Amino acid sequence: MPVEFLGIAGTNPASEVTPRTGAALDLDYTAKLARAHEDNGWDRILFAYHSGSPDPSQVAAYVAGKTDRINLVVAHRPNVAYPTLTAKTFATLDHLSGARFEVHVITGGSTADQAAEGDFLAKDDRYGRTREFIQILKQAWTSEERIDFSGQHYQFERFVADIKPLQQPRPRISFGGSSAAAYAVGAAEADIFALWGEPLAGTKKQLATIDAEAAKAGRADRPVIQIAFRPILAPTEELAWAKAESILGRIKTVQASGTAAPRFRDPRKTPENAGSQRLLQAVEAGERHDRALWTAPTGLTGGGGNSTALVGTPETVAAALLDYYDLGVRIFSARGYDIYDDAVDFGRYVIPLVREEVAHREHATREELAS
Repeated sequence: MPVEFLGIAGTNPASEVTPRTGAALDLDYTAKLARAHEDNGWDRILFAYHSGSPDPSQVAAYVAGKTDRINLVVAHRPNVAYPTLTAKTFATLDHLSGARFEVHVITGGSTADQAAEGDFLAKDDRYGRTREFIQILKQAWTSEERIDFSGQHYQFERFVADIKPLQQPRPRISFGGSSAAAYAVGAAEADIFALWGEPLAGTKKQLATIDAEAAKAGRADRPVIQIAFRPILAPTEELAWAKAESILGRIKTVQASGTAAPRFRDPRKTPENAGSQRLLQAVEAGERHDRALWTAPTGLTGGGGNSTALVGTPETVAAALLDYYDLGVRIFSARGYDIYDDAVDFGRYVIPLVREEVAHREHATREELAS
């Protein structure tokens, strides 16, 4: 399959290096950022979720009216709405967007943030709920007959949705996680399995685990693999690394000021989720890995989610992404620290290089098979 690129659908300019000075939802900025992705070669944008954020599905509906092509990936936690309601809501959004909707199901890596919305399930139980939730979405979106469901977390009888997604057979469902429970659920149920950017060796091990779990679940192939990085670009290697060090300084300034946006986790607390713990293990192994991977921001933010960076010229960062492509990754998630400017630069200078090389490799493979 061709390579894809996923950006971020921010609702304000705040990031780890930029304190938020305005409201959580700046509609003009939201539309501007979405169009910047659409106009610069990106395929998808993610509408993120945390307990206090603007509702991502409604923001996605707004952005659908401001864009023409880009796919809208809505993050959703199963605890916040019953799956039959969610199925109708998202089928409606697929119509509003002209078949550009996808969903990223979040099991929840923070007990505190889950509790903020009244969810007190233990972690492994949350993954069991996610499995049922995804199964119900698939059935609700594709069945013309009334369906019953009797699981540990959801029970209902004779449901049928009057509205089905425009996309056939249904929109894609992505999922992320790095615990044993996450591998089992995502490998069995997800169309896309999302990982955070680790060194190549760690990523290779994760892919082997996902392969094994997919086979155990009876799948013929594994989910499409997505991986996330923070790009730091400059015209030369020296300038890129100087920019990287500057970003560290800006993160420290925002942390010291106490003006970080609410969605950024407290770096002083040990993360609960396995993915962040794996990232901190990479930090302990060193700040620089492979061709361009840099873990210093991960250490400074306490293993916060998407925090490992790829540093260098556009050519270096493109080559680094292709190293992951060679492992089997097909979707690259990228979010800069200066969100708008970095979305434009990454789209203009990195995405074309990766697409060109992937097309070249696919052409060479086809010729080899034909000979």
